[in-house]
Amino acid sequence: MYQYTDFDRQFIKARADQFRDQLQRNQAGSLSDEDFRPLRLQNGWYIQRFAPMLRVAVPYGELSSAQIRVLAQIASQYDQPDPELFNRAQHTQGLIDSKNPTPKGMVSVKAPALLKGYAHLTTRQNVQYNWIKLEDSADVMDLLASVNMHGIQTSGNCIRNITSDELAGIAPDEVADPRPFGEILRQWSTLHPEFAFLPRKFKIAISGAKEDRAAVGWHDVGLFLIKNDQGELGFKVLVGGGMGRTPIVGTVTKEFLPWDQIINYIEAVVRVYNRWGRRDNIYKARIKILLKAEGEKFTSEVDEEFERIKTLDGAPHTVTQAELDRVSSCFEVPQLAAPVDLEPAHLALQNDPQYKRWLEQNVTAHRLPHLRAVTLSFKRSGLAPGDATPEQLLGVADLAERFSGSEARVTHAQNMLLPWVDERNLPSLYLAAKAMGLAKANIGLLSDMIACPGGDFCALANARSIPLASAITERFQDLDELNDLGPIDLHISGCINSCGHHHSGHIGILGVDKDGQEWYQITVGGSDGSHLSGPSKPGKVVGPSFSAHEVLPVIEALLDFYVSQRQSKETFIDFVGRTELDAFKAVAKAARSLDVQALA
Repeated sequence: MYQYTDFDRQFIKARADQFRDQLQRNQAGSLSDEDFRPLRLQNGWYIQRFAPMLRVAVPYGELSSAQIRVLAQIASQYDQPDPELFNRAQHTQGLIDSKNPTPKGMVSVKAPALLKGYAHLTTRQNVQYNWIKLEDSADVMDLLASVNMHGIQTSGNCIRNITSDELAGIAPDEVADPRPFGEILRQWSTLHPEFAFLPRKFKIAISGAKEDRAAVGWHDVGLFLIKNDQGELGFKVLVGGGMGRTPIVGTVTKEFLPWDQIINYIEAVVRVYNRWGRRDNIYKARIKILLKAEGEKFTSEVDEEFERIKTLDGAPHTVTQAELDRVSSCFEVPQLAAPVDLEPAHLALQNDPQYKRWLEQNVTAHRLPHLRAVTLSFKRSGLAPGDATPEQLLGVADLAERFSGSEARVTHAQNMLLPWVDERNLPSLYLAAKAMGLAKANIGLLSDMIACPGGDFCALANARSIPLASAITERFQDLDELNDLGPIDLHISGCINSCGHHHSGHIGILGVDKDGQEWYQITVGGSDGSHLSGPSKPGKVVGPSFSAHEVLPVIEALLDFYVSQRQSKETFIDFVGRTELDAFKAVAKAARSLDVQALA
């Protein structure tokens, strides 16, 4: 992991002190809520439906065990809402339920009880809290700063937290480790004076592998590390990707950019965006809209700006080999503990079908032959996808210290990964993770879904995500059935802002509002760019919106259709690719008709 310098630590501490002063002035009445709003947003503090929400930055997903322990402390000590506020939230949730009572013969979709005292893992490898009181926010920032963490640029119209592949630096298919470049970009972009107030938020993803495991094509700027025919290292650059109301996959603007010019080029991209991006319409402010509207004119102006930076400005942000070597040295293999001695319980696992299935689904090959990467599943009954209790976080910290060089990573799919596990320790790790409830062998399967917090917390949401995720999880508990269905990405968003990445799901669910009621669109065939999914693309809608009670029957019908019609070893996404959309529409319509008949 990158080791913060004295400058880094002083900077974070000074920022925490600055925020405390701003908070005190706001509470004393000398700094208005309106003036305080952009200041708290710059530090990751939102005001959600019922309470503040904190987003903690986790650059490229890496966490030390010490940082995880502090995240657990924040969850248990500070993620505790005012009882009256919490009761009001529970009551409001009940009122929403009462608007949509379960009709006779249809599926019950009950909202699980709202939880407090937990952390939430996000699709952009960050960590969020939903119930911290604003008066406690400065204390929380001090706690984060004590382990080199913060919320800087996790919100606002700026360059956000830079994400990567959770297997960065350890993947067998890797061309080069993207983490040093991610760190260099993080340092360049943090509080960049020219890019603090862009037309809209700006997200960068970077991958060094042949396979896209970071949804690179769906970002404002997507970077692939590649080598040209001469064996030189550089970047393939995509610009203008994004989801939301207008899902667009990024356009290639540079087939090969020398690695040392990456900051100079991105500076040119962001300058042009800052110059011409719309500020009069929030829905048309993202760079994807500008690129779609201007096309070659945009890319030509970026090239002209890039040449200006290199010639007139003297290429001030050229990355030197010495700087790359310095940052790269922080990402060496950590010191690992000696393998534990195998005990009778470990030996007995060799014939345990659950353990074998866990090895197949949750354990991944490593660039170092004697090591493995292990994913801990945060998709289980009773909790929303990505929710982590303090006890589970402390358990992950223990596992990281015992088995993974004191390091864990937040994944794009809202799980946590241990990147440095000796294969001889897999039996011991499995038993420990199973005792914590984190060894469910469902990684990459239907129940390993992505979901945003939805209407239970977010003021922007049209509908709730968590109840649907809970209903689907409860229905698809059988691992034999999940394995028979094969790899399926199911993504749920509570609104068109697409925080649950519904566009890229093999099956996507989008919450929509119809006359104050919660309804949902269902899509099939989306892709995040991984090898199982094919090139990045948005899914296609299979019919009119469905009520919450109809969603699960429709999902079941679509999956039954797949199982009945698939060819040998054909995955769901491949089946969708060769099947007419009208066939899926007919299946969805028939599933709804069956429910209507059940009402009679």
